[in-house]
Amino acid sequence: MREGKTRKRTRQAEILQRLEENYPDAKPALEYSTVFELLVSVILSAQCTDVRVNAVTEELFKHYNKPEHFAVLKQEELLPMIKSCGLGPSKAKNIIATAKLLVEKYEGKVPSDIETLQTLPGVGRKTANVVASVGFGTPAIAVDTHVFRVANRTGLANAKDVKNTEEQLMQVIPKDKWALAHHWLIWHGRRVCSARKPSCDSCSLFDVCSYAKEQAIAK
Repeated sequence: MREGKTRKRTRQAEILQRLEENYPDAKPALEYSTVFELLVSVILSAQCTDVRVNAVTEELFKHYNKPEHFAVLKQEELLPMIKSCGLGPSKAKNIIATAKLLVEKYEGKVPSDIETLQTLPGVGRKTANVVASVGFGTPAIAVDTHVFRVANRTGLANAKDVKNTEEQLMQVIPKDKWALAHHWLIWHGRRVCSARKPSCDSCSLFDVCSYAKEQAIAK
């Protein structure tokens, strides 16, 4: 039986309410003290765990924590310090290039505008949204692998790519909760709705989740 628009909206609202209740203290896992440190951390987090990034930046930021510091580094100097995050050469290149651009064009300050952020080397839509929402309080939804998976499994979205998932979530989630919902979905993805083996039996969204319903029908 096809789900009507009103029923779908009601179910999506219930999902969001439960996520908010389950993760009232949800916040970024990356550790940073400035927006620039946040930017570097998010760049390093591509295909890497936040735990690993935090271990790397804990030492890295003791020596280099401003655009001016990174702008004068050579790639071979930065690479040994970040290589354990994976994709070392490209990340080192992008961080240095971004630092130089910030110094030369933005007086060493990270721009707050999402579109402008995306002009920085190594900064895609997801990274820009994270920096804008977490660093500047701008309403934005960053769609990483966890957000993409949980949003589409539960039925908050029904998209095959990140861009459409972001657009659909922006329609479903109240604007003042975009940034918060990003963290709710990440935490749920990490703690319950894992990629390979989601814990559906113990999930608080079980009765309102599209994926759980499909699995029940399949049985």
